[in-house]
Amino acid sequence: MIIIRPIQHSDYAVLHDIAVESGIGFTSLPVNETLLKSKITDSEAAFQAHISQPGNESYLFVMEDTSTGQVVGTSGIASSVGLDDAFYHYHLSKVVHASRELDVYNTAEILTLCNDYTGVSEICTLFLRESARKGNCGRFLSKVRFLFMMEHKERFAETVIAEMRGISDEDGKSPFWQWLEEHFFSMDFPTADYLTGIGQKQFIAELMPKYPIYVSLLSKEAQAVIGKVHDKTKPALRLLESEGFSCRGYVDIFDAGPTVEANLTHIRTAQASRKMAVRIDDKASATETEYFVINTRITEFRAIATSLNIDEANEQAIISQAAADHLGIQDGEFIRFAPTTFKV
Repeated sequence: MIIIRPIQHSDYAVLHDIAVESGIGFTSLPVNETLLKSKITDSEAAFQAHISQPGNESYLFVMEDTSTGQVVGTSGIASSVGLDDAFYHYHLSKVVHASRELDVYNTAEILTLCNDYTGVSEICTLFLRESARKGNCGRFLSKVRFLFMMEHKERFAETVIAEMRGISDEDGKSPFWQWLEEHFFSMDFPTADYLTGIGQKQFIAELMPKYPIYVSLLSKEAQAVIGKVHDKTKPALRLLESEGFSCRGYVDIFDAGPTVEANLTHIRTAQASRKMAVRIDDKASATETEYFVINTRITEFRAIATSLNIDEANEQAIISQAAADHLGIQDGEFIRFAPTTFKV
């Protein structure tokens, strides 16, 4: 059985392996022992805290194959970004240069440094190991966060964002960053990316150009990648777009990858989810529909993918004993669930 649960300190070694495997450009998992252990500590504190409104909490989940005991992936949620450290983006917009006397009208795209997403929730740190990229594992690892957030809405902001990895080559070279490096930073992309990942962001405010940048002044290579995603990130972007996420012109300041956003209650999986009391019955006929299912706990949070029956008359979800055991629940307790796929 594949389950998703909160990360524990005993998962450090595999989290380190995942950080190495994720490669350059995956800012949220720097290959740094102190930072990775700190992320685990912060996550454990978040799951144990009593929360009435979102703060600096950071939740990290892992996907485990219970048949082997192997952790095969991770995903995370930041309750509110930018409360301690500035959270930077570029916003892509247009300006008009016009002269009626000369009958000239030109539009130009500009990139403006901003902190517009301060205080929103962010889904982040999604990585599935190569060996587990099959079936619904990737979809499960991503969507489980929407069920958790919907169940515990007091812990999160209404606006949810996701930063998508932009284009860079196998050596970590980003066409967008190469232009910034040449004119402002004198620092390669992997170094800048790593410094941001370990929380050293002061250099951004110190060295980043203070005024809007006209896109037409960038190199052709840099212009071409603005708002584009890395090939390995395209499936994740398509999944989020199917959930209702869209880009409003915000891009990453290093690789110009797009940031997408949605309102929590409008995210398709969150909106379609239902909360019901459980009835455990192995004799109930199985349905063809599979669901992503979570218990409603925090510290003992568990999620699985399983079929279930819905007893509308009694407002109950009927699950097997095995499913209940993996969720750690008894008859009468509640679950939240949503279909693994939606009809187009």
